[in-house]
Amino acid sequence: MQRGEVWWVEFDERRLVVLLSADDASGIRAMQVVAPASVDISGLGVEVQVGAMEGLPFEGVLRFAFPRPGFTPCTWLTTMSRDDLIERAAVLSSAKLSEIEDALRLGGQAKEWTPATTAKLSEIKDALRTSR
Repeated sequence: MQRGEVWWVEFDERRLVVLLSADDASGIRAMQVVAPASVDISGLGVEVQVGAMEGLPFEGVLRFAFPRPGFTPCTWLTTMSRDDLIERAAVLSSAKLSEIEDALRLGGQAKEWTPATTAKLSEIKDALRTSR
């Protein structure tokens, strides 16, 4: 198991994850591939697209939320063991890994929350409520 490999795992259902670290004593850091956001999340986070170009069976994203004081964003970053991995699905290119590393750095940096980003978060919450 190497950084940049995409594996099938069994969470509540069979899902794809991208390995962000190799197996060590603390486990394997991985991020779940999820569906792209249905609303504009600019200013709140960034998505790195993965899909057919990387040999995956569907289009998805790795989503990295920007930290905000008093707000814990949903994250798809997890630690798992070698036993959680079912089957290797693909291996990402070094260019795609660089894009993911850039997004990880951005997601780890505190952003200044302006009235515009707060309004954007409210807009997203409203859009999610009305889409149910």
